[in-house]
Amino acid sequence: MLKFIFKRILIAMPLLLGISFMTFALMQMTPGNFYDTMKLNPQVSPETIEYYKNKFFPDQTMAQQYFHWVKNLLQGEFGYSLFYNVPVKHLIAERLGNTFILSFASFLCTWLIALPLGIWAALHRNKFLDRLIQFFSYLALSIPTFFLAMLLLYLVSQWRILPLGGMHRANFEELSFVAQFFDFLQHLIIPCLALSLGSIGALQKIMRGNMLEVLRQQYVLAARAKGLPEHRVIYVHALRNAVNPLITLLGYEFSGLLSGAALIEIISSWPGLGTLILTAVRSKDVYLVMASMMMGGILFLIGNLLADIFLALSDPRIRYD
Repeated sequence: MLKFIFKRILIAMPLLLGISFMTFALMQMTPGNFYDTMKLNPQVSPETIEYYKNKFFPDQTMAQQYFHWVKNLLQGEFGYSLFYNVPVKHLIAERLGNTFILSFASFLCTWLIALPLGIWAALHRNKFLDRLIQFFSYLALSIPTFFLAMLLLYLVSQWRILPLGGMHRANFEELSFVAQFFDFLQHLIIPCLALSLGSIGALQKIMRGNMLEVLRQQYVLAARAKGLPEHRVIYVHALRNAVNPLITLLGYEFSGLLSGAALIEIISSWPGLGTLILTAVRSKDVYLVMASMMMGGILFLIGNLLADIFLALSDPRIRYD
């Protein structure tokens, strides 16, 4: 397993370089740059513009600028954000935690609801509640995530039961610790629901299908014929094999933590990487865009690696020799 992990890390290096180079090339190919925007601002002096040009070499070729960025990256520097006027790593560190909280809350909500729901639906196949669950699953899958977020915000604005956006209220610092915690949870509900409902519908259907397939296997019939209790047949013998195909999805879920939450963050004004990336792209802040894309690539590769490791631990028949 250690040899397999080491090989995957080695393979990841050129992949990350490829992602960074394609991002840098696309940003350079678009017309205009950040310095053109600075020239339109009367509050920015020509000396300031000349200082940034001497510091970041915009007149060099694309290859020279890219290798200059890679050289800084190897030293632990992601570059400098011209729009926010701070190092990129500070912005990423400040916003990454907020994005991870939202995405992890959605991840837990999805798996803790969808798996029991899928198992229950499989055990009560074609009953009224099973059909109702499948109807709402199709409905959740058919509604785009961004539209669902806007719909939830509209309903909340009419009912006045939850905050409309942001991460906390204006007087957050003046509240007690318990009040701060509940205020944070209230602001988390809308973006978490918008991010989770479609995934719950999809994962529930997959779990239901896997469980129905496993329950038809001969070893399940043999376990029942031996007189084992039904709960042991279901939750020990059948469930373990039904869950195995879903373990691979863990990797994709993890890799989607960054990209999946971006649009929801923008709509719900959640202060995460989504709003940061949007501002960076619109202002052509190249180094901030590249750092954000690198974070997405790293999460994707780590997610796939974790999926392979979990699958090997769950199923002893799988070995990575």
